[in-house]
Amino acid sequence: MRWLATSLAAGLLTIGCGGGSAAPPPPGEPSGAGRVVERESSPSDRDDPRRRRIIGRSSTGRAIDVVQVGDPTSRNKVLVIGCIHGTECEGTAVTRRLELGPAPRSAHLWIVENLNPDGFARGVRQNADGVDLNRNFPSGWRPFGVPFDQYHSGPRPLSEPETRAAARLVRSLRPDLTIWFHQPEARVRAYGPSVRAAREYARLARVPYDTVRWPPGSAPNWQNHRFPGAASFVVELPVGSLATTDARRHTRAVRELARQPPTEPAGR
Repeated sequence: MRWLATSLAAGLLTIGCGGGSAAPPPPGEPSGAGRVVERESSPSDRDDPRRRRIIGRSSTGRAIDVVQVGDPTSRNKVLVIGCIHGTECEGTAVTRRLELGPAPRSAHLWIVENLNPDGFARGVRQNADGVDLNRNFPSGWRPFGVPFDQYHSGPRPLSEPETRAAARLVRSLRPDLTIWFHQPEARVRAYGPSVRAAREYARLARVPYDTVRWPPGSAPNWQNHRFPGAASFVVELPVGSLATTDARRHTRAVRELARQPPTEPAGR
């Protein structure tokens, strides 16, 4: 698979909050502010396979956490996001299983259970500012709609604290593999350099796969352009509550795919 090998240090990452007042100028990305600061790990850190850190805060100040599970020294860096749309959050059933289950020995999982806590709390797709977070990333961004329209893209790329937190984490971690959980299409979809990894996930999870061009301003679109050697794709879960058997199946698929080593080192 065309995954990008990475050699992040084994130490923990302390990540600044995403609620700063200075927004990045369109159409570029923010630089400098909110940069991840790395600190040396302690023996107690290395002995604990699970570490939780706040990577940012929502528009209303709710914390957005990342949990690290597995081997910090592994070259396999895998990022999993359980929820980006507030009404499509059954992926959290998978992320909780990943957090609480056995720590993988051959991969380092970074798990964001819910990137949109405000939307989830309010029962809306968008964040508290009425922005569809999956239309607010830089690649292909264009202005669309008004607040709380289904696909409102926000006033500019990365205008929202939630998307800035996610972008900071991705730029710092540079994961080989990123999986974004959505609903309700019951399929895996990917485009470009992410197709091979997505097809393999669909095979492991025993769900349909489709190659679909990324929407403008979506997170995988930005990652595929920003880090073309890595894989970032969408797993669409079925409508309604996720059955326990389905949650187990998707959890196994994440773990199996995470264990497959990156095979093609590439420049950043």
